[in-house]
Amino acid sequence: MEAGEAAGAVLFLLAAAVSLLAAVSTGALDFTYLVTVVGEGSSTSPGSGGGAWWREAWVGARSRAVAPALQVGVWACMVMSVMLVVEATYNSAVSVAARLVGWRPERRFKWEPLGGGAGAGAGDEEKGEAAAAAYPMVMVQIPMYNELEVYKLSIGAVCGLKWPKERLIIQVLDDSTDAFIKNLVELECEDWASKGLNIKYATRSGRKGFKAGALKKGMEWDYAKQCEYVAIFDADFQPEPDFLLRTVPFLMHNQNVALVQARWVFVNDRVSLLTRIQKTFLDYHFKAEQEAGSATFAFFSFNGAHLDCSCFISQKEHGDSLLNTGTLLGTAGVWRTEAINDAGGWKDRTTVEDMDLAVRATLKGWKFIYLGDLRVKSELPSTYKAYCRQQFRWSCGGANLFRKMIWDVLVAKKVSSLKKIYILYSFFLVRRVVAPAVAFILYNVIIPVSVMIPELFLPIWGVAYIPTALLIVTAIRNPENLHTVPLWILFESVMSMHRLRAAVAGLLQLQEFNQWIVTKKVGNNAFDENNETPLLQKSRKRVNLPEIGLSVFLIFCASYNLVFHGKNSFYINLYLQGLAFFLLGLNCVGTLPDHCCF
Repeated sequence: MEAGEAAGAVLFLLAAAVSLLAAVSTGALDFTYLVTVVGEGSSTSPGSGGGAWWREAWVGARSRAVAPALQVGVWACMVMSVMLVVEATYNSAVSVAARLVGWRPERRFKWEPLGGGAGAGAGDEEKGEAAAAAYPMVMVQIPMYNELEVYKLSIGAVCGLKWPKERLIIQVLDDSTDAFIKNLVELECEDWASKGLNIKYATRSGRKGFKAGALKKGMEWDYAKQCEYVAIFDADFQPEPDFLLRTVPFLMHNQNVALVQARWVFVNDRVSLLTRIQKTFLDYHFKAEQEAGSATFAFFSFNGAHLDCSCFISQKEHGDSLLNTGTLLGTAGVWRTEAINDAGGWKDRTTVEDMDLAVRATLKGWKFIYLGDLRVKSELPSTYKAYCRQQFRWSCGGANLFRKMIWDVLVAKKVSSLKKIYILYSFFLVRRVVAPAVAFILYNVIIPVSVMIPELFLPIWGVAYIPTALLIVTAIRNPENLHTVPLWILFESVMSMHRLRAAVAGLLQLQEFNQWIVTKKVGNNAFDENNETPLLQKSRKRVNLPEIGLSVFLIFCASYNLVFHGKNSFYINLYLQGLAFFLLGLNCVGTLPDHCCF
């Protein structure tokens, strides 16, 4: 057991203790009042009125069957809520503590600059062959699929990396089915090759495994086998010139490190309300979850690329006749080739190959480093439908991988028991299953129904204090996004429906659990900062019936609560939730590029 792992376990216990102490000190923790049967209407006798018998029958069924069944759900959600708030408190506490003490990866892992420092021109010819030999062979892979809008951005950014030309191989893996785009990408590669860059344009006859298959095939070339490290950038990612200079030294000087991951920044985070909300969500992910995992257990998920303008197909339906199919893969990171091979290479058994590879590498004893101050530009999904499908894929794939990896994690011999608990409990169970379950079931089902079931008991600490605590710990690491947090809460309420459906599909391996998603980018030119874009913009897409249906349900429950006052008044929240479902049901969020597909 390493010091970081022990510190992480101690901080987790402290987070749980602080949460429990706060609940006890405020008097919020009270389990004595489990089920209260309110006698309203129960005294009605059969002879008290002409149709009162149906009301008495309903009250009897409600108090004897409906309320007890729902009460079980309430307490299950309370347990999950506690798990969620402790996990969030732990992540934020580790992240804040690391920031306060000035913790950096260099304190735990050795790092020394190459070629006289990151600011030096690593590819200058005057350094000579002797100086260049000090640099390891690095291959940069750029998987592409019909990337008309962004292929020049990614290729140009990668070709601008500071690294000796004779020690760098750029591999463009083009699976495009559009002959015109394919020709443009090949010409772009030839143009850079004429400038002295060692750039390889690689294609394949089929598209088996999609991008995972392309990356796997790319590693089979003879020149690829000469490279010690492999950097991966999706087609819309634009690394800074010093990316390799800041990441590769970690791998060179720490033989147990498999991956160095950079943080994403977004070229379109202010384009619409949708992208602003996504930035709030992802900022917490990078600032809290990734930093906490890296600082304590040296483990986190290799992040996957963002998706735009998506449509589903089945994994079984391979073939070029299916347009724009792609996978979600990790990007903006550098892998040790030995670690990829040791973990079994890229696999397409789930829709989150990046996470799959990361977990398998961890179980082999490899460690990861997250560099929060190293930024790589990328895109956010700019339409609501694209974002929904992206989140479905992430949630479904993560839950399915949880199902597949439970036994592998338990029997792994190269990781400590604490890290096993962290992976199974925090990384998989709480984040992939508990979070979407409690968010949807409690706030979109049980609380709305409770206004019509007076016998149902909802503890105030579960429906008020815990959400407030979650809001606070989220805001602590996102002060610059504080103004969007209320809208983010409502948006996440809607997204919980999609995430829960995806998690169930992944856990049970339902028909849609292994669906693949199109990736279509827009490019920097579509996100001119001088262009004014409405926060709410109606798209040409037809209405989303699930969202509309839930909006009707929530508004009905809110109206019932307003007219027939009971023990609790949730109608303001329910009206806001109903409005959020309604607006998203009409696709009144996001942008509408003219060339975007629907």
